[in-house]
Amino acid sequence: MLYTVFRTNGRCTLSPFADYREKDGDAVRLINSIMKNETTKKGPSLFRPKLLDSFKGYSGKTLLYDLTAGLIVAAIALPLSITAALASGVSPERGIYTAAISGFVAALLGGSRINISGPSIAFAALSAGIVSAIGIEGLMIATILAGILLILMGLFKWGRLIHRIPPALTAGLTAGLALTIAIGQIKDFFGLTFAPGSLPVTTVERICALFQNAATIDWQNTLVGGVCLILLILLPRINKRIPAAPIALAAGMLMVLVPELLESAELIDGFKFTVNTVGDLYVIEGGLPAFSLPTVKWTSIPALLPAALAIALLSGTRSLFCCTVSDNMTDDPSNPNTELIAQGLGNVLSGLFGGIPACGSVAKTAANVKNGGKTPVAGIIHALILLIVLWVLMPYAGYIPLPAVSAILFVAAYKLCGRRRLTAFFKSASKSELALFALTLLFTLLFDLTIALLAGAAGATAVRILGKKSTPN
Repeated sequence: MLYTVFRTNGRCTLSPFADYREKDGDAVRLINSIMKNETTKKGPSLFRPKLLDSFKGYSGKTLLYDLTAGLIVAAIALPLSITAALASGVSPERGIYTAAISGFVAALLGGSRINISGPSIAFAALSAGIVSAIGIEGLMIATILAGILLILMGLFKWGRLIHRIPPALTAGLTAGLALTIAIGQIKDFFGLTFAPGSLPVTTVERICALFQNAATIDWQNTLVGGVCLILLILLPRINKRIPAAPIALAAGMLMVLVPELLESAELIDGFKFTVNTVGDLYVIEGGLPAFSLPTVKWTSIPALLPAALAIALLSGTRSLFCCTVSDNMTDDPSNPNTELIAQGLGNVLSGLFGGIPACGSVAKTAANVKNGGKTPVAGIIHALILLIVLWVLMPYAGYIPLPAVSAILFVAAYKLCGRRRLTAFFKSASKSELALFALTLLFTLLFDLTIALLAGAAGATAVRILGKKSTPN
């Protein structure tokens, strides 16, 4: 099992994100390499993209591997980017903007040879809150500010320090975010109808609204969502190389389109199959992303700074964990400071082109390695393919059924929460760490990520102070 080192009160604990499994010998070598890098005086260079070192001995065979991996990763990234955008309260093309722009920048300038970056559902609750309160341009501003903070973190060489965030804090945040996302998708999965004008914002309000409107469940929406969910669960068990999300999304679209086609051809009569689709909610714009400066008032920026800080910390933590996983998979150490700077630049450009927050993706990075990706060229190819899809096929995204999107987000939320890593955390955590986990989880569900992060940071500080006081001299 892969272990990452967190020093809390003089002992090592499991990382809450450590869900990648490998041989014990590989894990030991990884820990030794991390410790060696932390104790080396010189340390890694401040900014040196891995792409500069990747062209040594680059051949046509390597290009073929990168091209194959880039195609497969793009197929996986497409539905995940769309679902991340919808969960964030924005139109689906903005998720692909983010995947293409941040993925290209991270591959071009990042500190890892194989990392793949893009939008993540980890930001969904926070992003949706910003969009509902200020609008899409408020989210663009917060993304740009978060990118600037990430660049500063890299310039100040915080690449190693960010790993020292208490595991209980990150475990509570991710578990809370996973529950928030899953609860937010129940309405669309079952086709529930809420009263006109009612717009539940907090998780508690959503739960109350779900109980109040449970009688409005629609069997057609539930059928589409159920079929997609079954495909998402069964296909990886048949063959882990099968990209389950694109197949489930295609199956959902066929379930919507085939009855319409049969009815229009007068092959069936009197059968009405009505399922809520993405096109019912959003006007989808095709074409390439356009540069635009957000026009939010300067007075709104101070209110966005806490959210930007939360995005930056979450993006930095998840991206560096992605580096840790990719280091173990390739035995090629990444440069954490370079990765933070590249992720920051990717977020800044994503915000300037209408995108949403982004970070490194473990799932897409693992798919990149398993399908033969050798260098950052695979990440660049994946980004270019997404731009082509955005240009040619985006208008058809309106036919995507919302229950299929909800099914994908259910599975993504489960993976974000991580049963194995939570079990490992509970087995090794102290009482104070469990209390910090519960505090962060509760505040995430009752309020939002920003308030939960502040409460968790205050709780972690209190635990550390009390721990020092109780330690005998």
